[in-house]
Amino acid sequence: MNEVFAIVRLRGSVKTSKYINDTLEMLRLKKVNHCVIVPQTPQYEGMIKKVRDYVTYGEIDKKTLVELLRKRGRIEKNQLLTEDALKEITGFENFEKFADALMKNSVKLKDFKKIKPFFRLNPPRKGFKSIRLPYPRGDLGYRGEKINILLERMM
Repeated sequence: MNEVFAIVRLRGSVKTSKYINDTLEMLRLKKVNHCVIVPQTPQYEGMIKKVRDYVTYGEIDKKTLVELLRKRGRIEKNQLLTEDALKEITGFENFEKFADALMKNSVKLKDFKKIKPFFRLNPPRKGFKSIRLPYPRGDLGYRGEKINILLERMM
């Protein structure tokens, strides 16, 4: 199964270069604590490498992706994504099947115009270690499977 990355923006845009801001915009990470799901491709890895001092990322598992869709998925007019709305918009019966398709890269969130392609998250319970230091001493950069723990704390 192909891997997909969850990327969470941790830092703001004050005193950042235009190239960093443009890359964050292309990743659809416009605000702090926004999260996107992207496939693990060389193109996305290059973009992540460029903004690694502003984001944290890692491989998301299916259970966390289902919870993220269920709790933080939004459709137009900022309404919660329900199973009924999911079935009407995408044709998938439930969140698990939609998450499987996302994990296999057979569909992307941006393919469905009515579903918002990012997730707005809360700051994590018990806070961050540091948004200036790389993981594991801080919170920035690649954290692998441990991104799921952070996402659970932010939902």
